[in-house]
Amino acid sequence: MSRPTGRVLTLLELLQSGGTRTVAELADRLGVEGRTVRRYVNQLIDLDVPVESVRGRYGGYRLAPGYRLPPLMLTDDEALAVLLGLVAGRRTGLTTTERTANETASAKIRRVLPRHIARRLDTLQDALDFTDQPGELDHPDAGVLLTLADAVSHRRPVSIRYTDRGGRRSERTLHAYGIVAHAGRWYVTGKDPRIDDDRTFRLDRIADARTLPGSFEAPVGPGPAQRVLSGFATAEYRHEVTLRIHGTAEQIRAHLPAGVASLEEPEPESVPVPESEREAAPDQAAERRWLRVELRAERLDWLPPVLAALDRPFVIERPAELRDLVIALADRLTSYARRS
Repeated sequence: MSRPTGRVLTLLELLQSGGTRTVAELADRLGVEGRTVRRYVNQLIDLDVPVESVRGRYGGYRLAPGYRLPPLMLTDDEALAVLLGLVAGRRTGLTTTERTANETASAKIRRVLPRHIARRLDTLQDALDFTDQPGELDHPDAGVLLTLADAVSHRRPVSIRYTDRGGRRSERTLHAYGIVAHAGRWYVTGKDPRIDDDRTFRLDRIADARTLPGSFEAPVGPGPAQRVLSGFATAEYRHEVTLRIHGTAEQIRAHLPAGVASLEEPEPESVPVPESEREAAPDQAAERRWLRVELRAERLDWLPPVLAALDRPFVIERPAELRDLVIALADRLTSYARRS
């Protein structure tokens, strides 16, 4: 749901609580200017909501006496969009009060949905996982998403029509383990029984999904989110990059998250610690150590700026081409800094 649409609905909720609301009060509650409030009021009037303007010192807006909202009517796509937003909201570090409001809203919406849609959305919520705090997410096809969620819940094989990043189309059978939101996109992860190996697919590249007869055993080991991250970190790309970076895991992950690179502490080696690091506070020195970072990439030109932003000592083990790109970036920055 877009932010302006959400504010219009919030305005309607405020007016439904009764009484006359001043423009200043509504603007404050909605976090907008007075003229924006008037525009939202006009949108409600265009939707045949009887909003009355009250003149005078204590004037403002109110709903016509006796007006009540009609019963909530949502299509599958609309219900899916609302519930996905609420589910994502629960994973964003809400306060106790916000989390309670979120759960209350979910319960209210579920009560007024047709039974078959409510059941499918319950199944979907059980099948979802997130690799990190969700932000803006693509809106997936409702039919594909709900079919995959049902297959995850009941351990049913599913047939999908898929287009890969090279534009090649194929039809595959998948034993779906879970649906994962990662970096603004939705993925389904599971086993391809034809090759007996795990695979991850982007939902926006799935043209159709249908459940098949039969069932499969639930997998053991990592959960769906960890499987997706591991798959990204080990996928085949043009370049294989190995770095050693001196810092904390948190510092490195802020610029090279788990979906991009794998991280491990190597065996003790002879890489010298910079003088500035030796002079660091003891607690900082204990946290910072040389960590091996491995990743695969189609292109290398995005890595030098990332390493510069990381601002930690590093060693490039491979490829030599990346070392040349970093030196070239450093030379450019030096030439820019020397300009008068």
